[in-house]
Amino acid sequence: MPNADRIDVMDARLLLALIERPRSTTVALADQTGLSRNTVQARLAKLEEGGGLESFERRISPRRLGHPLTVFAAIQVVQRMLDEVAEALADIPEVLQVYSVSGPTDLMVQAVAVDADDLYRIAGMMLAIPGVERTTTSLVTREIVAYRTTPLLRRLMQTPPS
Repeated sequence: MPNADRIDVMDARLLLALIERPRSTTVALADQTGLSRNTVQARLAKLEEGGGLESFERRISPRRLGHPLTVFAAIQVVQRMLDEVAEALADIPEVLQVYSVSGPTDLMVQAVAVDADDLYRIAGMMLAIPGVERTTTSLVTREIVAYRTTPLLRRLMQTPPS
């Protein structure tokens, strides 16, 4: 049974074209994908409204902003204070993402730092948040695979419809 929220093969083709040429106009995307301009506009609007196409914010390297260190902090919190902890983490500029996770940790935080002293300061800020019980911080030594969705889109285009 098809899912209305799920990206289909035509959407995948459109998104791959957009990844290849992010500044393409609707007309250029239509030419590149073989779809009509109206179809491209309608599908892009549907993807935006449905959350399939997220923020158009460009991915800027924190390293270029003077923050060469990336860390992941596993945080255990007092459960009834989870929302307050999340709000406080969002107020720390160096915090890039926060995920609620299953297992012995409650939150997984991706953050950046200028150097070891800055990392110490940021870790202290996280630990000082009311409701945070414990943090465990791991320093990223090297990025092996960068964030990507292109392989999933390509696979989707090769999967026969169900």
